[in-house]
Amino acid sequence: MSTPDTTLDPAIAARLRHTAEGLVPVVVQQQGSGEVLMLAWVDDEALRRTIDTGRATYWSRSRREYWVKGDTSGHVQWVKEVRLDCDGDTLLFVVDQVGAACHTGDHTCFDADLVHRVDG
Repeated sequence: MSTPDTTLDPAIAARLRHTAEGLVPVVVQQQGSGEVLMLAWVDDEALRRTIDTGRATYWSRSRREYWVKGDTSGHVQWVKEVRLDCDGDTLLFVVDQVGAACHTGDHTCFDADLVHRVDG
């Protein structure tokens, strides 16, 4: 019996441009509406887990550990698409968000503080 492969597909890994810490930023967007929900970070392992399970898995820079969105809050992100930008340095997760996306309980992490608006 062979052991399962637990590494990110090398063809995907080769396309990613990581930070010095081995991370790639992820913009998280609601499927259908296109609303931007949050920004998070992944390394190759978190991305592999996301692709394998369909649940958004991130690397917490502050806690220095993996976290699966919704494991403690119940506010799950079901990943429908993973896209790579033209430079290979940012990912986009298109998700079906269940509940609030932000840890504060707001619908998105961008609900709380409008810095500037151009009207007209």
